[in-house]
Amino acid sequence: MFRQQIPSPQSFPSQISLIKITHLTTKDGLMADTFRLTLAQLNPSVGDVAGNAKAAKIAWQQGADAGSDLVALPEMFIAGYNPQDLILKPAFIADCQQAIADLAQDCADGPALALGGPLLEGDDLYNAYYILKAGKVASVVKKHHLPNDAVFDEKRLFTPADVTGPYTVNGVRIGSPICEDAWQTDVVETLAETGAEIILIPNGSPYFRNKQDIRLNLMVSRVVESGLPLVYLNMVGGQDDQVFDGGSFVLNKGGELAQQMPAFDEAISHVTFNRTDQGWQAEHGQKAIYPDDFESDYRAMVQSLRDYLRKTGFKKVLLGLSGGIDSAIVAAIATDALGADKVRCVMLPSEYTSSDSLEDAKEVAENLGCRYDFVPIAEGRQAITNTLAPLFDGLAHDITEENLQSRLRGLLLMAMSNKFGEMLLTTGNKSEVAVGYATIYGDMAGGYNPIKDLYKTRVFAMCRWRNENHRDWMSGPAGEVIPDRVISKPPSAELRPDQKDEDSLPPYDVLDGILTGLVDDESVADLVGQGFALEDVKRVEHLLYISEYKRFQSAPGTRLSPRAFWLDRRYPIANRWRDTSG
Repeated sequence: MFRQQIPSPQSFPSQISLIKITHLTTKDGLMADTFRLTLAQLNPSVGDVAGNAKAAKIAWQQGADAGSDLVALPEMFIAGYNPQDLILKPAFIADCQQAIADLAQDCADGPALALGGPLLEGDDLYNAYYILKAGKVASVVKKHHLPNDAVFDEKRLFTPADVTGPYTVNGVRIGSPICEDAWQTDVVETLAETGAEIILIPNGSPYFRNKQDIRLNLMVSRVVESGLPLVYLNMVGGQDDQVFDGGSFVLNKGGELAQQMPAFDEAISHVTFNRTDQGWQAEHGQKAIYPDDFESDYRAMVQSLRDYLRKTGFKKVLLGLSGGIDSAIVAAIATDALGADKVRCVMLPSEYTSSDSLEDAKEVAENLGCRYDFVPIAEGRQAITNTLAPLFDGLAHDITEENLQSRLRGLLLMAMSNKFGEMLLTTGNKSEVAVGYATIYGDMAGGYNPIKDLYKTRVFAMCRWRNENHRDWMSGPAGEVIPDRVISKPPSAELRPDQKDEDSLPPYDVLDGILTGLVDDESVADLVGQGFALEDVKRVEHLLYISEYKRFQSAPGTRLSPRAFWLDRRYPIANRWRDTSG
């Protein structure tokens, strides 16, 4: 994989040892009857090696203060996850390995420290899990199953490793399948057969709707198959489109839930295992309730936007507030993520903007407490129209003139973004992104789109959910922040007189039903069999395919489903195939 071998820190190779099954005792020679584990469910930043190492050391100190035997952090923690092709840079790998060597020295006197990072051996690069103890790297686990679907490309980045046995910490044999290794049966089975007593799984498992149920069910299966208690340690935080939702948990034999950490929040938890006649058993502790799918989706959008700004260096945002439902929910998400003082809402009306939209946009901004700016575009639109008049003379008005309005708004909003140093948010929902019902270089302009994976019908429901619910992680106010008229009025781009979205698209309940099927790779025949009209299905399919070039140039946005636009679904831009099965 690498043409140039990167030297490890001077003492690094000698610190790495193969994992061996040993039966160690405590310092006084007696087998310990308790084992204390500290779980650090933290939010690393990709590329911030020094910052991630600092967070690891702080967590280790908390574990030391709690008298723990082992402090564990998630998969690839030192590098941040998902590092994508950054992990192929030799200098980056060297920085990660040096930081791990330094941590081993800094955390020499106290509990063992386990954390994920890259391991380069010759030309082979591994996704590894390091166990640091007494000033050295005592053991290294290498990932065996490399996921190569959805948002993951690990087969092109890492070398698959052979399955090895458990490592030992203070006399307790621990098996650590790394993330995907626990989603398959063979690695945990091998660890159980080679003497593991506790399964500790470091994860970088990104959120999608209802995924926690899938995780729990799979891990219960691993517990039943192995007969061993299991710890599932996940990270939290946003990274580009992905959100890591935490929700780490501990299962005893039989799949009994002993502890569950909060979803989406950074947290450190101490778990005490007691030796029994039937093996190790975790004491019961906090069992945080994982939120329902509406709260989880909303929290994911808030968290991803908050972390995207923090990790890219922006402090504030602005957005065009049209008086419609999409910009209203984005304004609410931004306010909940950052606080009202960091959100600028801008109404940019044309002669086609209704009085209702003017009133509704201002009311949304006032309800949220955000700054509200009023920037009419009629004069600028007329100037551009006059400039183009000699070229367009004799040609009928069409979508060209409509798009001038959207592109002028994009121009003005980007000018404000440059002048004020505020990142522009774009506000297209998944239905619009799917069929290209948006103007490239116009209302698609922006740095991030929190509702990119939220179909229009779910936008309506999400607005109602936000009006009815408030949580302590929301920085915005409680109550009805989005007026009912914004939710109930017919959607319109307001680019021509009396325009409605349904003039150009099927009703949104029909459109979203068809899109859900097509994006999930159902056939035209499947959808017709479900009762959708063939004409509607073929029309939506055509729009979906011809809009690929727009999505290729669109802003990143929060991933809420396993078929989000970007890494989950990758299609050619030039594509003449169409499904004739209907």
